[in-house]
Amino acid sequence: MGRPIRILLADDHPALRESLARVLEREESLEVVGEASDGRMAVDLARELRPDVIVMDVQMPVLDGIEATRRIALAQPGTRVIGYTLNPSGNLAEAMRRAGAASCLGKNEPVAALIRVIRASRPGEV
Repeated sequence: MGRPIRILLADDHPALRESLARVLEREESLEVVGEASDGRMAVDLARELRPDVIVMDVQMPVLDGIEATRRIALAQPGTRVIGYTLNPSGNLAEAMRRAGAASCLGKNEPVAALIRVIRASRPGEV
């Protein structure tokens, strides 16, 4: 299966980041390489860590997930961003996709759905 999919989690709620990291780390071929508590930190860590996938909360302090996604998509087009929000309906999901996100999921969806999307985002082997 090759190297693990490297994941950066960006969410301003520490408990959510920590619990999501624990679940993802138990999955074969997934590796959480960093956590960001705001959009600015997500942009900086994306540049530093070069993750394959970023799970990005839409509404965060300092820099929201939409603008952070836009900046990451421009600077690192090979990094897949998955929007992750309480309300993925309509405008927020569409704004994330326009900013460069591959998809946008609701936090109320089963974690298995997020894992499927992460696995489907696997970049081609180099």
